Amino acid sequence: MDLSGKRILLIISGGIAAYKSLDLIRRLRERGAEVRPVMTKAAQEFVTPLAVGALSSGHVYTELFSREDEQDVGHIRLARDCDLVLVAPATANLMARMAHGLADDLASTILLATDRPVLIAPAMNPKMWEAAATRRNVETLKADGISFIGPMAGEMAESNEAGLGRMAEPLQIVDAAIRMFDGGAKPLSGRKAIVTSGPTHEPIDPVRYIANRSSGRQGHAIAAALAKLGADVTLVSGPVTIPAPAGVTILHVETASEMLDAVETRLPADIAVMVAAVADWRVATSADQKIKKQPGEAPAPLLLTENPDILKTVGHHAKRPKLVVGFAAETQNIEANGRSKLERKGADMIVANDVSPQTGVMGGTRNRVKIISADGVDAWPDLGKDEVAERLAALIAERLASK
Repeated sequence: MDLSGKRILLIISGGIAAYKSLDLIRRLRERGAEVRPVMTKAAQEFVTPLAVGALSSGHVYTELFSREDEQDVGHIRLARDCDLVLVAPATANLMARMAHGLADDLASTILLATDRPVLIAPAMNPKMWEAAATRRNVETLKADGISFIGPMAGEMAESNEAGLGRMAEPLQIVDAAIRMFDGGAKPLSGRKAIVTSGPTHEPIDPVRYIANRSSGRQGHAIAAALAKLGADVTLVSGPVTIPAPAGVTILHVETASEMLDAVETRLPADIAVMVAAVADWRVATSADQKIKKQPGEAPAPLLLTENPDILKTVGHHAKRPKLVVGFAAETQNIEANGRSKLERKGADMIVANDVSPQTGVMGGTRNRVKIISADGVDAWPDLGKDEVAERLAALIAERLASK
């Protein structure tokens, strides 16, 4: 479902996340929505009404006591003449005023007067989000029927600050709005997804093995994000130390061969997202006992053989999923290697990223990726891995809907 013909009243409150409202307006209008913006006084300190008006192609409302806008009781008209009231970002201050029924400016008056569904995207410092007063206000607003999207975890604008408090990305907010119009239906309901995650361990002997430096955080987050959108998700995980996400079926494997077997048992499927850092090689014959060092002798040679290529197998499988997404973890020529992998592996999209040691991606909590497809390359900003997952899941839902 798109947003054609839907009238969305977008309230932009004051916070550094207000800059995302510009992209949000563009994303909403791309899907056919009519966007009518309202800006608080604080919001105008971060983005200008001129920029908001240019993107929305309409009047920007800023004042409760405007002679022009209030001749026909404008705040009541704005509150009722829409299909959805969307607040993004929603600051702790505005949420507190909503919870207590205050109406001392145009935004809060509209929110008190509206009889339309309200969706808010909180954005604030993690300590403010965790504060007892904010938690009480959130519970009050939920009890009043207000819907939430986010906040998300990640780094804050303030230096050395991280945690739960970042505003959801524009595509996530758009997806939440679509679901509200669709009666709460989830865009991937009825879809079957397979996600691989983590490393594989290829035994040399009972003690030693060949592996890649993967924590599984990105793959597990993607499995969780797809499940959140309604997909029936099977997560095929190599050895990791992180907990399994809720709402998915998990199959634990150790080697690349075991991972491929597990993936093939779950075909056919609608979606395959091959995130696992699979070891490219394994020992041709692993030892039954620990290989011992012999004084004065050179190390025993290891004869390696190539592991199965799981992404390529799935991309060219007789039961190929409708959408195949692969990951390209590279240390150089990121885009070129990603394009090559897209063609060779039979994937619809490649998520390419730089995993050089200085990036801290392997084992870390953040990622900077490029989405490579036949349509071109979309470079995403530095994001938390949960945010990459949410954004990728929304993109997958959108691509499937268009197929």
